[in-house]
Amino acid sequence: MFDFVRKHKRIMQFLLFLLIVPSFVLFGLDGYNRFREKSPVVARVGDVEITQAQWDQAHKLEVDRARQAMPNLDLGLLESPRARYATLERLVQDRLLEAAARRWHLSVGDAKLALELQSNPVIAGLRGPDGKLDVDRYRQLLASQGLTPEVFEAQVRAELSAQQVVRAVSESQLMVPQLADVALAALFERREIELARFAPKSFRDGLKPTEDELKAYFEAHPQRFQAPERIDVEYVVLDVDTVRQSVSVSDAEVEDYYRQNAARYATPEERRASHILIAVDSGAGAAAREQAKAKANEIREQLRQNPARFAELARQVSQDPGSAANGGDLGFFARGAMVKPFEDAVFSLKKGEISDVVETEFGYHIITVTDVRGGQQKSLAEVRAQIVDELKKTLAQRRFAELAESFSNAVYEQSESLKPVAERFKLRLEVAQGVERKPKPGEAGVLADPKFLAALFSAESIEKKRNTEAIELGPNRLVAGRVLRHEPAHTRPYAEVRDQVKELWLEERSVALAKAEGEKRLREWKSTPASAVLPERLTVGRDQTAGLPGAVIDAVLRAPRSNLPALVGVDLGAQGYVVVRVKSVLPATEVPEAMRQKSRQAWAEAWTGAEVQAYLSSLKAAFGVKILVPEPSKEAEGG
Repeated sequence: MFDFVRKHKRIMQFLLFLLIVPSFVLFGLDGYNRFREKSPVVARVGDVEITQAQWDQAHKLEVDRARQAMPNLDLGLLESPRARYATLERLVQDRLLEAAARRWHLSVGDAKLALELQSNPVIAGLRGPDGKLDVDRYRQLLASQGLTPEVFEAQVRAELSAQQVVRAVSESQLMVPQLADVALAALFERREIELARFAPKSFRDGLKPTEDELKAYFEAHPQRFQAPERIDVEYVVLDVDTVRQSVSVSDAEVEDYYRQNAARYATPEERRASHILIAVDSGAGAAAREQAKAKANEIREQLRQNPARFAELARQVSQDPGSAANGGDLGFFARGAMVKPFEDAVFSLKKGEISDVVETEFGYHIITVTDVRGGQQKSLAEVRAQIVDELKKTLAQRRFAELAESFSNAVYEQSESLKPVAERFKLRLEVAQGVERKPKPGEAGVLADPKFLAALFSAESIEKKRNTEAIELGPNRLVAGRVLRHEPAHTRPYAEVRDQVKELWLEERSVALAKAEGEKRLREWKSTPASAVLPERLTVGRDQTAGLPGAVIDAVLRAPRSNLPALVGVDLGAQGYVVVRVKSVLPATEVPEAMRQKSRQAWAEAWTGAEVQAYLSSLKAAFGVKILVPEPSKEAEGG
């Protein structure tokens, strides 16, 4: 019993961390309300409006979190129209679930809230060796996210309430093997095919473009030979790491900090214990409880006479199914893992001692401590470097907050140059050449930030060569830049791009010839099937593609069973053209039971996901959800 409770608690901690904490950081209740004033409305959920400012803030937080998690990520991907629209869709869904929870009076009681907070691994990490929450560190952690304990706890409550809206659908799906097997039959089905490939490279060698043809292609497609708009810039970055280099701490400050936070530098004491449980139901009467207690006392007397029998008696009489078979062993645990009476008894015993009978809500226990580890206090010398680092970080953050406003003012007041700003704040004046509006692949740092690039490429920056305003790139990080030289976008001269023109001409022409030849052969073979010569013979299926492109597999499996053999053509674009003869449908090969079970589970999860999405769609209609900005087109996404 105890073993199960303890393991279940750890699972709950993990799930809570994955499912709840990120939502708190990104979509706090209080955070959105600060960005409503005088901002255009981009979506409505019933009477609730979502503004452009709220959308921008939510997306900024997502990008910041992605930057912290993956510093080398191409952040341009996260600033695409599709990525921004996806943030809006998530924002709308959050508001929808909140509205449904309010309408249906779905709430979370104080006990449930307390349980979830206790299970939160982030909060658990703030507990000291005595198991008590370090309230100051708790408030500091929340403050770093712009939250108070009251707001954070309201967010937890709201998040749990919103989860209840879809839980009835997501947890009601039953996986019926027979239905799953019907749906999965196509996955394991095989088809016997023959195919002929018409690759562009087969036609390329025979192409000899004339100079007139190349020039005509160049003139017909000038947009393909554009030199992008570029600028040369200088910029300065003020961040907490830069400020930190100028911060120093004294020995007295280090010693004071160590004394005030001594508990943080102690290894938490853990104890390994075994127990014998005589279980009693919580609703049992006095007589039953007395009978169980008497039995526990009897066992305790036997152990007084022969302590070495503890494991043997635990296996024989303990009613804790999780530990009895192991001689009552519960493994190592720290304070806070067990109910208080049990914990108090364990941490009052010396190694090898056996307790008197201990009563808890589960019944009556006899406990012995079999091992002790941890609990050592680290010396100041051992943790000095860590303390210095923490103090410098704290002081640097405080100093940064003091400098941020001065930095912003200096950038504005001395708008003709960044050199005075660099000298005043002891910053390095960086110079970059050939900067483009969109970050180059693999570009990192401030020149990959879309906001900074937008400021640099603004009309005022380009025309007047003045400093940009101080732009916040993330927590404790500001940047300002100035355009030194501007080169507008222009079509490059033919002589400069001739090789590129020729390459594109050859590519397009060879692809067109491959397609034309493939379509011609398809017509001929359909009219006289006996003349068809398709050299490759394969057996394919959804999970056995033989390396063929997805478009070919789709075409093969779409061919009607009733009309086989059948010839189909597949245009693969730059990869050429393929003609396929679908000869026959083969019975599915025998699938190992483990794979079949895994496929059934995947099918059930996909079905559940589809039902949840359908349910959310019905909620959107019921609550009058409207997104007032158009969904990005493929052209916008590519462009």
